[in-house]
Amino acid sequence: MGNSDGRKAMTRAASASRKPGRRRKQYACGPANLQPGERRLIEVDGKQVGIFNVNGEYYALHNRCPHMGGNLCAGPVSGTTLPAGPYQFVYARDNEILRCAWHGWEFEIATGICLVDPSIRARTYAVEVENGNLYLYI
Repeated sequence: MGNSDGRKAMTRAASASRKPGRRRKQYACGPANLQPGERRLIEVDGKQVGIFNVNGEYYALHNRCPHMGGNLCAGPVSGTTLPAGPYQFVYARDNEILRCAWHGWEFEIATGICLVDPSIRARTYAVEVENGNLYLYI
């Protein structure tokens, strides 16, 4: 997972596993209302969902941290540190990481995977752009 091509492949694979299937399509918003780096919290079927524009790609996460149920999508969006060599780290992945405001757990916005423990995952929803609007599959 050290290069962006690997992340894109992982993101595509994660998205493919969460494709619409039997889920119901719901209007979320127009993409013009969600610029790169921005998020929008909406309610769909009684669930709060955060929709994120990460470098022109749209992702949606359930607004509930799997750790202790905090409002995950209200936390700061940032990057993280990656190893660059012995005793060296670099800041990378800017605007790709969501940190829960309650306890600081970090999640990849594109996949919902927890950075510290990849077996823990925030719930994600497929997002589709159609006719200039964003739709979620709930």
